[in-house]
Amino acid sequence: MFPFDEDDEGEVSFGERSDAEREMTPEIPKAPSVTTFDDGGDFEGASDVDSGTLRAFVAAVIYANAAVLLASLGPMVWYFEGWTRIGAGLFVAGLLAGVRTYQTYRAWRRDRDAAETADSGDAATAGDETDADDASPET
Repeated sequence: MFPFDEDDEGEVSFGERSDAEREMTPEIPKAPSVTTFDDGGDFEGASDVDSGTLRAFVAAVIYANAAVLLASLGPMVWYFEGWTRIGAGLFVAGLLAGVRTYQTYRAWRRDRDAAETADSGDAATAGDETDADDASPET
């Protein structure tokens, strides 16, 4: 009786994608998983990191945060409050904390380079010994 009562006739789908549109749409990429420290806060995942590297990193972060805080707070105290000695002292302390951050990084880098040199030196020495054994005449 009503011509629009059939399944496919007279219906307009708003908000739904057609089959052709679904076929042409690319797949949504998934983000790769990243290993992080535990969310529990006990830092069990930190055991994967070398203890010297972790110690240097934590020290450098603390020094860098102190450097940013003090080097910016010093001029503000000097300008807004008029405390010239305290402001100058805070600024100098911030500069010294920045220098200490750099020294911490350089010490870590020097230790790491020395360890890599020692490791490669041991491997080269072991390789030289095997070459010397191979070169000797057998009796």
